[in-house]
Amino acid sequence: MKIEPRTLKGFRDFLPKEARKRQYVIDTLKKVFESYGFEPLETPALEYGDILLGKYGDEGDKLMYRFEDNGERRVALRYDQTVPLARVVAQYQNDLPLPFKRYQIQNVWRAENTQKGRFREFLQCDIDTIGEKSVGCDVEILIIVDSCLKKLGFETFKVIINDRANFEGINPQAISIIDKLKKIGPEGVKEELRQRGLDESLLEQIQSKPPTEWIQTLLNNKELVSGNLVYEPTLARGLDYYTGVIIEVEIEGFDAGSVGGGGRYDDLIGMFENNSLPSVGFAFGFDRLMEAMEEKNLFPQLSTTKVLVTVPSSEIEDTAWNIGILLRSKNINAETYLNAIPMEKQFKYAEKKEIPYVVIPINENEVELRTKSSAGEIVKQTMSLEDLPNAIN
Repeated sequence: MKIEPRTLKGFRDFLPKEARKRQYVIDTLKKVFESYGFEPLETPALEYGDILLGKYGDEGDKLMYRFEDNGERRVALRYDQTVPLARVVAQYQNDLPLPFKRYQIQNVWRAENTQKGRFREFLQCDIDTIGEKSVGCDVEILIIVDSCLKKLGFETFKVIINDRANFEGINPQAISIIDKLKKIGPEGVKEELRQRGLDESLLEQIQSKPPTEWIQTLLNNKELVSGNLVYEPTLARGLDYYTGVIIEVEIEGFDAGSVGGGGRYDDLIGMFENNSLPSVGFAFGFDRLMEAMEEKNLFPQLSTTKVLVTVPSSEIEDTAWNIGILLRSKNINAETYLNAIPMEKQFKYAEKKEIPYVVIPINENEVELRTKSSAGEIVKQTMSLEDLPNAIN
């Protein structure tokens, strides 16, 4: 019986060209995270259901992939990385330094209605600082977010902040409606408030809220995030565990939504033990970040292989293998073609893999090096094997 090759809706394969771009972004983010002292953490894809349930609000519980495993345990796929982090800190608190600064880059799963920039399995890139109440932690998170976006090539973006203290005493339903302001506009918000039997003047009340003392401290450090820091009192974010500052990032000219968000969640770890720990973090929405980079042409030319060593004939095959060995000894990624097929096919292979340099062995001591100029023309150079590594940028 023939099986049709297919993927589930909301789940994706990443072929090498796309996977290289993803790895480029991951490596860029990791370098920034680690430059500020953040360390990697990995947690299981599956958690006990009670670990995750009730931490994200009603919508989160509905979107969570939950099931009973073969051992009749109620389990759930990781919905985000913050709740598993809280579980880890509570479980291993005696083994972790405080403050605990970690980053985590792993997949999460949500039973979403798929649309542009929204999938059912997707990568999140988180940074969090646990165990320190200082506003300096919040400032550092904002600086790191700003630095990551600049390293990826973004020039115009907004880091939007608010304080959940602005919503104290307000019906949670009203908060979730006001949080839709950018999507449905002021009249849409007021109409939905009326439909739910809520006071439509709540919108103006919240819009007129001045910055809290905590937010003002962040705004006083505005120069550290290049002036991209914006106070927005209607920003709420939907997750129930936020207790203080909340953050979202928007890229100018990218209309698919924010590319990341986060905030302070000082009470979440206390759900797993009696000792609550102050915490603040941020998560990049990786797929939206990728889409924004594609739209703005921010990816450099990427190839895991820098050089293809061709095999013009079977008589020179050993020489080709030795050239590959020499280049790799100089830390240059080099692939030797596996057969002496017509050269045109080997050139097409290099072009399809976007390999920037092609080496044609002439004899044991001499080669021809081919690459493309910025204008797209083939540039050929004949040189000694000794000079070859230095000729490859």
